[in-house]
Amino acid sequence: MRSSNPVFSRRGFSRDNGYAGFNAAPQAGGPAVGTQGNPYAQGNPYAQQGGNPYAQNPYAQQDLQYGAPPQAPVSTGRMTMDDVVMRSAMTLGTVVVGAVLAWALLPVSSTSYGLAIGSALVAFVLAMVQSFKRTASPALIIGYAAFEGVFLGVISEMYNARWSGAPFQAVLGTMAVTGATLLVYKAGWIRVTARYARIGMTIAIAFVAVMAVNLLLVVFGVAPDGGLRSSGPLGAIVGILAILIGAFFLTLDFKQIEDGVAYGAPKEEAWLAAFGLTMTLVWIYVEMLRLVAIFSGDD
Repeated sequence: MRSSNPVFSRRGFSRDNGYAGFNAAPQAGGPAVGTQGNPYAQGNPYAQQGGNPYAQNPYAQQDLQYGAPPQAPVSTGRMTMDDVVMRSAMTLGTVVVGAVLAWALLPVSSTSYGLAIGSALVAFVLAMVQSFKRTASPALIIGYAAFEGVFLGVISEMYNARWSGAPFQAVLGTMAVTGATLLVYKAGWIRVTARYARIGMTIAIAFVAVMAVNLLLVVFGVAPDGGLRSSGPLGAIVGILAILIGAFFLTLDFKQIEDGVAYGAPKEEAWLAAFGLTMTLVWIYVEMLRLVAIFSGDD
C-alpha cells in the first residue's frame, strides 16, 4: 500500500516494500535494475507471479515445445517511457500555456498579484488531493498544472518588470539543472539508494519547515527584510540550497520512472511520474527566479 504522505507517495515510496522500494529484495523472474528491488511487486494488486508482470505468457509453453526461447508478449496496460514523455509533455505544456496566457492577459497590479496567490493556493490543494489519492487522476493533475501556470505567469511578469530577462534566465537555469542532473544520474555518479533518499528527504523536510517559520516571521514583521529570503548573500545561499534540493527531487523522479518502466508499473503511473516531475521543475524554476533576481541586484 502506498504511503499517505503527499511527498513520499508521489515518488513511489511504499510501506510494503521498504523505503521507496530500495530495500525490497528482487523478485524471482522479474527484471532487475542494479541491485534494487521491485517497488511494484509486493502489496501491488497488479503484481503477477514472483513480481514479474510478464510471468503469464500464453506463448511460453508453445515456444518451449519447438525448442525456441520464450518470447515476451506484447505489453498492454504497462507504463512505458513513451507514456511518461507524453504525459509529462501534456502536464508541462499546460503549465506553459497557463503562464503565457496569464502574462499576456493580466497586467502587473495588486489584483493580478492576488490572483497569483489564489491560483497558487488552488494548485496546492489540488496537488494535496492528488497526493493522497491511491490512483492517478488526470483531471486533478491537469488542473494543478493550469493553476500553477497562472501563478508562474503572473510572478514571472512581475519579476520581468523589475529585472528584465529574469524569467528567461530562470528557464535556462532550470533546463541546465535538469540536464546536468539527468547526466550525472545516467552516468551512475549518483545512486539513488535507501540511505541517499532518507538523508535527502530529511534535509528537504527540515528546509521546508525552516522556510515556513521564516515566512511567519516575515508576515508578523519580525524579519521585515525577508529573513533567510533576503536579497543579500544569505538569501543567495538559501536559494542555491533550495535548487540543490530540487535536483535531489529530480533524481527521485528519475528513479521512480526508471523502476516503473523496468518493472512494468500500471500505465496510470505515468501520470504520477509526470505529476512529480512537474512539481519538481516548478520548484526549481521558482528558486532559480529568486536567485536571478538576487544576483541582478536593484538594476
